[in-house]
Amino acid sequence: MKLKLFGFGMITILGTAGLIWLVNLPYPMIRRPVAKVAPILLLPSYLSMDYNYREAIANVEQSDQLIIQATSNADIQLGAEKTQLAKENLNALPVWFLGYEPQKVCSFFSCSWQFTIDEFEAARRKIGRMEAKVFQEQNALTELDKAEATIQQSQQAYPAATDPATQKTIVNSWQTGLDQISQIPQETFAGKQAQTKLVAYQRDFQEVVGVVSDTQQTNTMISVAQQFAIQAVKMCENPPYKVNFWEKCQNLWQEAISKVEQIPQNNIGYLEAQTLLANYQGNLATIEIRKENEDKSTQIFQETQRKIDSLIASTPSNPQDLNVNKTKAELQSIINDLKQVEAGTTVYSQAQDLLKNAHNKFKELQ
Repeated sequence: MKLKLFGFGMITILGTAGLIWLVNLPYPMIRRPVAKVAPILLLPSYLSMDYNYREAIANVEQSDQLIIQATSNADIQLGAEKTQLAKENLNALPVWFLGYEPQKVCSFFSCSWQFTIDEFEAARRKIGRMEAKVFQEQNALTELDKAEATIQQSQQAYPAATDPATQKTIVNSWQTGLDQISQIPQETFAGKQAQTKLVAYQRDFQEVVGVVSDTQQTNTMISVAQQFAIQAVKMCENPPYKVNFWEKCQNLWQEAISKVEQIPQNNIGYLEAQTLLANYQGNLATIEIRKENEDKSTQIFQETQRKIDSLIASTPSNPQDLNVNKTKAELQSIINDLKQVEAGTTVYSQAQDLLKNAHNKFKELQ
């Protein structure tokens, strides 16, 4: 008899557990009817939602704090872990429940959260940004480690080198490490460390390698600048071009200028660098003027086309109904605008055609 009662009790417990499991499945067709009559049965899933919601928000905020204001590599690693945990918490939240407020359950249990579509998507986007930031930070740390290893190996190898060929190879490797450090994004934690370390590394480099290295570095920077200048000349010949194309030409000249500007005043190649700098800045100024002319002329041309379209649309079909003075005034405004379109722009030829037509129409009204 006791055995039967025990078996019946176990069946009842298992049945109840199975029922609770069933009604807590993430299917609205099951949950909503239950929410109306017995919301207490949905408590396990609501507790799970509340827990994952709270953890997701907390982990996102912690990862943001750790990564954006990192003070060590350990902060970035912990931030990456918090980002992953936040992602797991959000994945545990039932997407089907977005926008559905558990009103009856919240009347029995205090719900301190609002599970909305906007909030969910905002958290998703923030996690995406954090993942991208973690990748950038970790990649920057890897690049810093590689660059420092290269520099340290070169520092140790240079004193033992005796022949010029070996010294040159070591110097090249050493300079490569310095260049790698300078190219690490400064907005990253590794980049901030790199800028501090770079000063000391460059000082050691100057002391050990001296003038030979300075000359080699200067020649390299000038050579790189000249390559940018050559590309700019090739790309920007045979105008006219659209504004976005002139911007690309402008960027090439700015790159060439930035390379030359990095050569210090006490360097042996400083005079040559200044000569190139003056030439490059003059070319950049010419490009900027062409871009401004293109931008202004394009806007004037587009506005003139709108005026022409408006004039055509307002012209009566019966010539006798035409207001000659008003039409002449509008034509004169169009002519004045078209005269402002600069030669050497992409719209100049079309503007001249319209200008000729406008003059002819104006004469016909005399």
